[in-house]
Amino acid sequence: MEIKEFIQNFADQFDDTDASEFNAETVFHELDEYSSLIALSIIGMVDDEYGVTLTGNEMKSAVTIEDLFNIVKSKVG
Repeated sequence: MEIKEFIQNFADQFDDTDASEFNAETVFHELDEYSSLIALSIIGMVDDEYGVTLTGNEMKSAVTIEDLFNIVKSKVG
């Protein structure tokens, strides 16, 4: 599991935010476009791509994309 691929998949959930704004240190809750709908899209993407179920609390507790990546990585097989 590569963080670069995870960031790309994460960025794909956003329509109006430039891909260059996404990196491991991005505090995604502060992005203008971030919303509960985007959060659900991310949860769905993680389920589809990695077979991992994220909870709402895990989404809230992750500050950066890397935090979220580490949560997903810890749950993968």
